Amino acid sequence: MALSDLNPVERNEEGIAAVLGILKQQLGERFQTGQAIRSQHAHTTTYIPTQAPDGVAFPETTAEVQEIVRACAAHRVPVIAFGVGSSLEGHTNAPGGGISVDTSRMNRILAVNPQDLDCTVEPGVTREDLNRHLRDTGLFFPIDPGANASLGGMAATRASGTNAVRYGTMRENVLSLTAVMADGETVTTGKRAKKSSAGYDLTRLLVGSEGTLGIITSLTLKLQGIPQAISGGVCPFPSVEAACNAVIATIQMGIPVARIELVNALQMRAMKNYSKLDYPESPCLFVEFHGSDAGVAEQAETFGMIAEENGGGPFLWTSVAEERTKLWKARHDAYWSSLTLRPGAKGLSTDVSVPISRFAECVMETEADIAEMGLIAPIVGHAGDGNFHVLVLMDVNDPEEIALSEKFVARLNMRAIAMDGTCTGEHGIGQGKIGFLRHELGHGVDIMRTIKQALDPLDIMNPGKILPGN
Repeated sequence: MALSDLNPVERNEEGIAAVLGILKQQLGERFQTGQAIRSQHAHTTTYIPTQAPDGVAFPETTAEVQEIVRACAAHRVPVIAFGVGSSLEGHTNAPGGGISVDTSRMNRILAVNPQDLDCTVEPGVTREDLNRHLRDTGLFFPIDPGANASLGGMAATRASGTNAVRYGTMRENVLSLTAVMADGETVTTGKRAKKSSAGYDLTRLLVGSEGTLGIITSLTLKLQGIPQAISGGVCPFPSVEAACNAVIATIQMGIPVARIELVNALQMRAMKNYSKLDYPESPCLFVEFHGSDAGVAEQAETFGMIAEENGGGPFLWTSVAEERTKLWKARHDAYWSSLTLRPGAKGLSTDVSVPISRFAECVMETEADIAEMGLIAPIVGHAGDGNFHVLVLMDVNDPEEIALSEKFVARLNMRAIAMDGTCTGEHGIGQGKIGFLRHELGHGVDIMRTIKQALDPLDIMNPGKILPGN
């Protein structure tokens, strides 16, 4: 999507000038307007151009977030929430200028309730920070998108990752939250009970809203017990189709796999060179099982038989923590290893998700597209839930390459939607996928717009994101 196709947001120069003065007085050194820091708070990991805010605020309390939002509402100035900036679809850009609200100083773990398997944290706590804090309790937070993202940002983008096939996404793991809404008031969406039938599900409304309805200031999260035993390994296959069919059989048999990740041959080549792995340069599945010693051994044995029936193997698995850590470090470094396939190029990371029965078909058609278009674009996938990622390597200074990459992404998105899937399994809409939302949801987009207008009538909360302009 070219910048010219993005939703325009009109700048309010007079209002912005007024808010810059107000926030400087309120926050002092915790409000910055330097060019470098403003650019850092609008960076994108794709080719969408950076659109910097006019100032960056560093609140430390919910009350300070309220003051910022009220000042912006009074002068009709955009407010863009910022976690660590690891989102992929231009979520943190400021197309109409405005104020970036960096929540990194709201990084306190407010409560851990081991008996109830939950905790309450501020939005700036990262997933790695939380799991370090939980280590001695025997509990962990399972959602792992790869990047050390902030938990507020993960909730705002409805993140998931490699563990989603067993533990679900942020949608299933946020019990409740508090958020500052567009009028500066704070809403609490629920209590710590594991289920509730009390009114509209405001938690799920705000989880995945990408900062367009409010700014999250605390979250109550589900926790899990650290498994007694963990085993995992890598299994090569002769083709992507064979690997995908093994995934489908594994899921349909009800094997409680914790992670089952597809890596195509090109991606495996990059990972071998970058992470020094000693595996065949062929499509592979990275698999992990959680449970008892006997349970994970049985699950690994069963998966090995499924792999063999689909022409794969041998499945080499281990329960040694250091060896597993090396494997998953390589998987999480897939983005960086991919860049070595074309030095100097930039990666356009995109994702789709389809029903598991259509997964093999969708991946194979996508590989055929890549070959037909002459692209360098490795594939990795959270195969257990039908979600896969393609990283298109391109010269962002070449308009023809940008146009070709956009054509590929459009075909991929429409293919997934045609298969009763989604144009984004976990990256979100942001700016980059606005053009595909109506194809996927139809009149649902109009319902979303009605909600947005009711809760944010001045359109100050992360404007220009999610909803198409018409």
